[in-house]
Amino acid sequence: MEYVVGIDLGTSSLKGIVTNKAGKVIACASEHYSFFQKQTGWSEQNSDDWFIALQKVLRKFIAEVANFSENLKGISFSGQMHSLVLLDEKKQVLRPAILWNDVRTSRECEQIKDKLGEQLLEITKNQVLEGFTLPKLLWVKKNEPEIWSRVRHILLPKDYLRYRLTGKMHIDFSDAAGTLLLDLERQVWSEEVAKSFGIPFTYFPPLVESLKCVGTLLPESLGDVKISPKVKVMAGAADNACAALSAGIFSSEKGLVSIGTSGVFLTCGEGQEPVTGELHWFNHAVPASCYLMGVTLAAGYSLQWMKQTFAQEKSFPEALSGIEKVLPGANGLLFTPYIVGERVPYPDGQIRGSFLGIDTKHTFPHFMRAVIEGVTFSLKDVQVLLEKMLRKTFTEIISVGGGAKNKEWAQIQADVFDAEIFALAVEEGPSMGAAMIAAVGVGWFDSLEICAKSFVSYHKVATPITENVRTYQKIYSIYQQVYGQTKVISHELRAFDDENVEEE
Repeated sequence: MEYVVGIDLGTSSLKGIVTNKAGKVIACASEHYSFFQKQTGWSEQNSDDWFIALQKVLRKFIAEVANFSENLKGISFSGQMHSLVLLDEKKQVLRPAILWNDVRTSRECEQIKDKLGEQLLEITKNQVLEGFTLPKLLWVKKNEPEIWSRVRHILLPKDYLRYRLTGKMHIDFSDAAGTLLLDLERQVWSEEVAKSFGIPFTYFPPLVESLKCVGTLLPESLGDVKISPKVKVMAGAADNACAALSAGIFSSEKGLVSIGTSGVFLTCGEGQEPVTGELHWFNHAVPASCYLMGVTLAAGYSLQWMKQTFAQEKSFPEALSGIEKVLPGANGLLFTPYIVGERVPYPDGQIRGSFLGIDTKHTFPHFMRAVIEGVTFSLKDVQVLLEKMLRKTFTEIISVGGGAKNKEWAQIQADVFDAEIFALAVEEGPSMGAAMIAAVGVGWFDSLEICAKSFVSYHKVATPITENVRTYQKIYSIYQQVYGQTKVISHELRAFDDENVEEE
């Protein structure tokens, strides 16, 4: 039996799966690692931790899967977008990776706006935000000149991991689209953007399609992990592109909602949408295709923060116990999930979250339900923008991640989105999308769409309840007012906090 492996390099863990030609998951494994915050708003990670995690996952596969090393045909990758990896002329890592959810770059974003203005949107089809790669480069250039003087190569996380395996550097189009350095229409690195900010063109690796085989395993690349050097390594794709593949999103007929650390609502573009900058416009892993998406920065992270802060001793099922007894609207308690800033529709790294309407009748289940509802409202914001842009209404949504795994949250999604919610029969997330890329890359299928017929299936888990839909429509209209009415207060509090940190 032949196998392929899909690897997803996430924010908190690396996950791998082994599949056969029928799309059956033979084995899965994951390894966790930490990210650290030296200051408020910072988020960094050691790139060596990713490689160590990959070695551990592959060792597990060798131990669990019969004849794994001999029958492995291909590997491909999914990875967290935007995060910055810098290497010197000897291709050694210069500093910890600055992650996608790092929001230290507000001043650099203003610098980019002042320099290029609307021209950046015309070139990249995206507006500048703190999480993107270009502002991180400018932050390093300004604040760490000694490091910057030694930079010779710029990579994203999965591309660094793939380099460690093959000795070759590339970036696929789906990940490159999230750097603010790609000319999306011409599908080339933007010389204009690079020159505007003094970034040498030689720092950028070649661009490739997600399906391209970019090399084979170097014999010494995995140390004591023995795998045939004949194994093909495909370029892979950004995590959201791979998540879309794993959910069978190849057109705008269905939407995808994904609840991980962040939250995503996406669908495929049709090629004629107006470029307004309100939504992210990225290349899909499917050749000559794109997808439109919006992100809330703290989706599952909001729930994790709530549990860790106020119910650390409880498991997640225990912490969520009781929310089904709380009425829609959490009895007047409203949460906005802006605890690390926000992306869409409010590109604001300084806004912070809030609970509104607290009174003495509210108990812990009310707060937990309010957090879930607030996260879902934030993704409703994206749904509204997509439906307006595409001039259609989503009646079917594929839900993956935390929102699909809890029965009550799936129902909340159905009621807030006013759509039928489907879950994947086998949910492996972006790692499945990466495995699909590997399966096509080794020649098992002629296209990703054909591959999906074997690898992807789903079933309905929730249908909107008319009474709840009406209730949530009223509450959502209140939710939409919160950002505008708390923005100034939130920014003043952030400035106060920053001043105190500097004094310390």
